[in-house]
Amino acid sequence: MKKKDRQDKPTFKERFDYWFDRHTSKGSLGLIRALIIASLVIAVLIALLIIAFGFNDEGEVGSVIWNGIATLINAWMPSYDEGSIGYLILMSVIAIAGLLFTSVLIGIITSVIEEKIIELKRGNSRVLEEGHIVVLGFKSGEYSLLSELILAAAGEKACVVLAEDMDREELEQELRENLEIPKNFKLLCRTVDITDPASIEKCSIQTCRSVIVSPTDDFRTVKAVLAVSALMKEKNITNVRVNAIVSKNDYRFPASMAETQNISTLQTNAILARMIAHACTQAGLSETFTEVFNFEGSEFYLVELPELCGRSFGTAVSVIDNAIPAGICRGGEIIVNPSADNIIQKDDKILVFSADGNDAAVNTGADAMAGDVGVNATEAGPIEKAGCPVDRDTETVILGNNDMLTTIIRELPENVTHVYLVSEEIDAEEEELLREAADQRNMQIDCIRDDPRPEKALLKYAQMTEHVVVLNDHRKDAEEADMDVIFLLLNLREIRERYKLRFNITVEMRREISQKLVGEGDRTDFLVVSSMSSLILAQVAENPELMGVFIEILSNEGNELFLKRAGALGLTGSHSVRELRRILLGYGYNYLGHVDPENGSTFDQVLGDNIVLGDDDQIIVLGEN
Repeated sequence: MKKKDRQDKPTFKERFDYWFDRHTSKGSLGLIRALIIASLVIAVLIALLIIAFGFNDEGEVGSVIWNGIATLINAWMPSYDEGSIGYLILMSVIAIAGLLFTSVLIGIITSVIEEKIIELKRGNSRVLEEGHIVVLGFKSGEYSLLSELILAAAGEKACVVLAEDMDREELEQELRENLEIPKNFKLLCRTVDITDPASIEKCSIQTCRSVIVSPTDDFRTVKAVLAVSALMKEKNITNVRVNAIVSKNDYRFPASMAETQNISTLQTNAILARMIAHACTQAGLSETFTEVFNFEGSEFYLVELPELCGRSFGTAVSVIDNAIPAGICRGGEIIVNPSADNIIQKDDKILVFSADGNDAAVNTGADAMAGDVGVNATEAGPIEKAGCPVDRDTETVILGNNDMLTTIIRELPENVTHVYLVSEEIDAEEEELLREAADQRNMQIDCIRDDPRPEKALLKYAQMTEHVVVLNDHRKDAEEADMDVIFLLLNLREIRERYKLRFNITVEMRREISQKLVGEGDRTDFLVVSSMSSLILAQVAENPELMGVFIEILSNEGNELFLKRAGALGLTGSHSVRELRRILLGYGYNYLGHVDPENGSTFDQVLGDNIVLGDDDQIIVLGEN
């Protein structure tokens, strides 16, 4: 037993190793502290040896100890005439120890400086900004969200903190090469694990204006939202809104949690499906979507116009200048495209579509200010001769299949009566679900199990309709799936040109860079990219109250964006903007602008401007079909 105890008793070396490990584990300061102590002990012990052996001649004890410490620090070899041989030898030992001390100390300090520089490069310091926007997550090649936030700043001072688990220097270099960052816009990058509440705390969530979780994969997005939610709960943060996008509706937060934690989530697939469904049969509507959802040009604002208190919305349509009235915000809820006789109350705000919300003004010289205007169909003038036309029936060809298809079928305009779905990957169960969705819309659907890629097949399907939709294969890697779509798009364009066909093409892509590779093509083409959901995300981050407006516009229920042919409405010829607003309001539409086949979309806001409309010109309206 005693033999075992002796074996278990730690040796001096083990004790020293343990002591050294404990102190070095405290970091560089622990190493420096141990080095200083060891060096001083050596200097004092050798000084005491000098005194004990009488090598100090007549020097005082304190003087010898001080000389030993000074020699240690300076690592200075003593001169031969400074004392006896024993004194010189022992002081030389101190000098050599000092040399080692200095070398090790310099190495430690150099290492500490390098570590600090690396830490600074990684962006680990806490953000000290206030009123900034925190963007969690970044995907190389996707810049739409940051571009929109730069445009939203509109020359005013703004700050965005971009957090991602990658080297800050590398991230900043990529942003500098692909974004034009103005002087008024401060873009700070931080190396952060966006799924760790402790890590994202350095972004100063408690002082920011809002948090945006940039679109990544659904798992990571959900984890990031939960991390922010946990941090907000821990820090008792209640005034910061969290905005995120997930691809599938399955990953939605409970309503109670979303409300208490200020979480707003959008479903990418649902948004893109609705864009595809609404734009595929209305050539040119893509330009309107881009105008509405990004910060370049005109967008929606909520403005206060107390002069209109007690007046009707019909009056507002006739007198608001430099902005297009589109709704009323009452009690936190926005009524899009209200009736003409809806009276504007004291605390109401007006939803306007304008290049700058501050430009919206009431034209007090307008005749309509003399009395309320409630426009109805009998006052509409030229429109009563033509009636409000119903869009002619049309057919659509959809090439490919993915989990967005059912939503697209449900959201297609009411005048789509027949859909041809061409795909090799349609099973019986999926076909049944698609037929059920089509039956609810009184729509016929033909599922054709065929490969549309051969030129002969592609020509056959292109000749069947004026509207072709190309869907992305979500089961494939994004790069590979986009390449398949790109070749279909290029061949469809070539077929359209070679055979002089008239059809518009709506294409779904998953990478922003893929869209840039193929260009815009004919103005009837609409390239829908996953990053387009970032446009809405940026809008909601700046104006959270607009969430309901965007959801309604992209839904098949309520008010939507439409293109109406001027000839069909009996509105050819010259009209002022005020006249067009009043006439279209009589049929329940908000006038936003018009589309010239040659010059594209124009969004008209000045009441006195005269517009000459041709028979084929299209009028952009917001309303129920």
